[in-house]
Amino acid sequence: MTRSFKPVSVAIGDLVAHPANVRSNSPECYASENIAHLKASIAVLGILQPLLVQKIDGKFGVLAGGRRHAALRELAADKSVKGFTNKTKIDCRLVPDDCDVTTALSLAENITQEPMNAIDEFEAFARMMEVDGQTPDTIAMTFGTSVSAVKGRLRYGLIHPDIRAAARAKSITLDTMKAFADHPSQEVQKEVFEALTKEGGYLQAYTVRQALKTRGVQVSDDIGAFVREDYEARGGAVAADLLEEHSVLEDAALVETILLEKLHAAAETARDKMGFAWAEAVVRYDYSEMADYGRVYPGPIEPDEQAQKRIDEITAELEKLQLEMEDESLEDDAYNSLFDRVDDLESEARELQEAYSEEDLARAGVIASWSNGQVSLHVGLVRPEDRTETAGKNSSMSGGESAKDSDEIVYSASLSEDLKTERAMALSAAMATHPEATLDLTLFKLVSDVVCGGMGATHAIKVNARKEYRNHAKMNEIDGTSLEQVATVYEQLDLSWADEARSPADQFDAFRALAPGEKAKLVAYATASTTQSCFARDRQRDSLMHNFEIEVMPDIRAHWTPNAALFNRFKKAWLLKILSEDLGLAQEALTLASSSKKEIVAFCDKLFAEPFATLTDEQRMAVATWCPPLMQTVGIEHAEVPQAEVSEDEPTTAKAA
Repeated sequence: MTRSFKPVSVAIGDLVAHPANVRSNSPECYASENIAHLKASIAVLGILQPLLVQKIDGKFGVLAGGRRHAALRELAADKSVKGFTNKTKIDCRLVPDDCDVTTALSLAENITQEPMNAIDEFEAFARMMEVDGQTPDTIAMTFGTSVSAVKGRLRYGLIHPDIRAAARAKSITLDTMKAFADHPSQEVQKEVFEALTKEGGYLQAYTVRQALKTRGVQVSDDIGAFVREDYEARGGAVAADLLEEHSVLEDAALVETILLEKLHAAAETARDKMGFAWAEAVVRYDYSEMADYGRVYPGPIEPDEQAQKRIDEITAELEKLQLEMEDESLEDDAYNSLFDRVDDLESEARELQEAYSEEDLARAGVIASWSNGQVSLHVGLVRPEDRTETAGKNSSMSGGESAKDSDEIVYSASLSEDLKTERAMALSAAMATHPEATLDLTLFKLVSDVVCGGMGATHAIKVNARKEYRNHAKMNEIDGTSLEQVATVYEQLDLSWADEARSPADQFDAFRALAPGEKAKLVAYATASTTQSCFARDRQRDSLMHNFEIEVMPDIRAHWTPNAALFNRFKKAWLLKILSEDLGLAQEALTLASSSKKEIVAFCDKLFAEPFATLTDEQRMAVATWCPPLMQTVGIEHAEVPQAEVSEDEPTTAKAA
């Protein structure tokens, strides 16, 4: 039976909740934050659909329209809104007292209204602006939303009609349709749409965005922002978007021309400042194409009086900064700030003590490229035709202390010492887990030091029964694998002979009674505890320990894993260089280039903790074997790592046995 409900006007103050309303047990539906849009709409447009009400104890219970009722109450209570008070009359429909389907009525209104199609919504916003003369500001006020959100919907509503029609017909997805909004020009949108659908097939949003990139550069793109001022000054066409950041510089050729001009100017400035012979510019620096180029580096020079004075000042400041960095209570941001300052000072000191030779300057040059949103300078490059067999012999390349590109890894004094400590800890673990070999080493050391006239087979171990204490600026943060391995060995030692209640003579008798294997474990553990901070040994200077380390520690990664504590002490450029060049993860490095250093550190930490399943065999092997230079033993030929001089009495605080 068809029911009709009598129209009635009811004051807002006379409206109350109805117990049969299907949302009555969901108070969150009426929360202020959930009805903000509705409240804004009613304030501007009024009630567009009457409420269903029924008399309850002299009031009118809202059977359907509870969210509208909640919005009306807030409007009546809001003194800043005009036209709404508790006495304001609202259009309603009165449900008779004898109606037996009140719950059904409430449910029907809530579930029978079909949600608006997304494309309909986008187009409705566009019509409000084009036909009704509304602005993004007035539309936002009407619907209680932000202007940027309105502009976002408007952009989709202004996509070429043919493309919107294709989305309605479901021949393309809604996301694919939205991708066309990356270019404001409907003409360009249609041209790209027709080109991509010419041969049929499934059209993806990614494909659309890639195609639109060839039709111009968005002003929010790093290149767009870099060239925009010059581009507009030359009359370059700009396709304006409702959202400024999506406006497009349409003349891609002009954009590239200006970019190359600015890059060449930067290269010329560097060439003039440093004295090189030539300067060039490329948009992208292709490392494979540059493989045939050589490179020269500055060599050591004797600083003049003024330079030496500055070097002395830098040295004094570095000592103070190193002390500050050893404060374990430092927050990460404070530590990183100090680290950056140390890095800058060390770079300045190197520049004061190094220079390119006249011969190198006469044939080398500078190439400027666009990288990671900024100009990148590649200095000291030598063209293939200018390379000679003697290139660099008079430069610092023969001296081993070259000043590399700004992204070359050069270890600070503090970091070098800490890496030596970590390597010593790994070596201790290797020695403790190879008792027979370590026993032979210890006995040989003791005997040879006595029998061979005190010359000493090696100074790398201290077998005078004195444990070596190891200093490290961040001991609590480093990888604990080697410490855990040594602790496991210690727990398995037979220490029954070391009962303090026994006299030394009785302890010695008990010690002599131990099985040979148990004695070997004890000697190995004790000797391992004497290992000093170290990098890999030089075969020429210490052939004994060089060969011994290869035997007991062929792979340091069995005892040590790089983690966030290490990566956090590297510059962002170093981390990207390691990912790209050392680990073969060039694409990942490119993707991470725009990320923060903190995000890159987290990525590296996760990568080394558990290599990703998506890695190739080569990448997996690179991750499994990587460590800083000279920490690894196998296959390492002795070479000096660029690092600052280390003071023997450099103070440290954190210690571990």
